[in-house]
Formats: sequence, structure tokens, C-alpha cells
Amino acid sequence: MSQARVHIVDDDPDIRDGLAWLFDSRGFQSASWDGGPAFLAAARALQGDWGEAVVLMDMRMAPLSGTVTFQLLKALGCPWPVLFLTGHGDVGSAVAAVKQGAWDFLEKPFQDNELVDRVQQALAAATAAQQDDEEARRLRQALVSLSPREREVLDELIRGHYNKNIADHLGITARTVEFHRANIFEKMGVDSAVELAHKIGRLQPIG
Repeated sequence: MSQARVHIVDDDPDIRDGLAWLFDSRGFQSASWDGGPAFLAAARALQGDWGEAVVLMDMRMAPLSGTVTFQLLKALGCPWPVLFLTGHGDVGSAVAAVKQGAWDFLEKPFQDNELVDRVQQALAAATAAQQDDEEARRLRQALVSLSPREREVLDELIRGHYNKNIADHLGITARTVEFHRANIFEKMGVDSAVELAHKIGRLQPIG
């Protein structure tokens, strides 16, 4: 399951087979599940090693509906985008699921090309989000690695202060500020104070 890129969750075998054929023919890897319980059991086995994937899920399934399956998947901490496939009568439920974090929904009947395009967009969005998360983790680790003095210099830098002002504020020499500044830039992976401020600004406040 870890290598599958498109997870098809539907209790109708004809729909499962048709979607699997569609995505296999377009060069995707796919995996099919006959309902929420089987899919969730496989997802639980992957916790901590999700990989990149998107989920196509029918709204109306038994014994677990698509909505309930989605909620249980979220509770596992799964990052996969979920695209609901819905009939006309389920559009309200699909909209509610999107408000709760589902990626999108597509009403049946749908065009194959439209569905494939949506899946590609979802995978691209998931990849970008994962890269952002990895960059945020790296920056937080870099922040933790700074010495107390480097943190003081960093706070001054992101306020736009120059070396001489920082030296006066902290009671150290401008040369010492430059030394700490170089260390901060190296640890944080930046080339300028402006880039540093932008990256710090994208992080949640650090306690």
C-alpha cells in the first residue's frame, strides 16, 4: 500500500475496477478498497510512513459512510487529500466534508479527464504542503540549535537593526555581532537578514 498513489474506496466493484483501470492507464499506481473498514485498517498500518497519495472516496458506503471514514482517517493524522465522489443527493454532505478538511468533491457522472486532472492537482498540493512542513521542521530545529546570544542577535536582525545598533543594544562589539550573524545565516540556511525575517515570519511562534 505504501507505494500506491491513488486509493480508491468504493463498495461498488464495477466502479472500483473502472477507476483502477483509468488511473493505471494514465500511469498512476492505484489500490482499491471495498469499504471504509478495509481501507482504514491498511491506513493504520502505515502511520508514520504515509508517503504521497490521494484518496478517491464514495460518499455512500456501508457499513461506514464516506463521511465517517474520512473523519476516522483524519483522526489517524493521515495527510492524504480526499476527493469525494458523490451523487446529486450527497452534494450537501460533500460540501460539509470539504469544510471539515476534505480536498474536494466531484459529482457523478464526471468526465475521466476532469477526475484525473483533479487528482493531479491534489497530489501537487499535497507535495507542496509536505515540502513546507519539512522546511518548517528544519527551521525549528535550526532555531533550537542557536546559542542564547545568537537568539538575541537573531531577534535584532529580524527587526531590521544594523550590526552597529545590535552591538550597542547587546553591549558587544560589531565584530562579535558579525561572527554571530554569520553563524545564524549558516544554521538557518539564508543569505540575508530579509530572507531570515521572511522564513521566521512563516513559522508559528516559538516558545
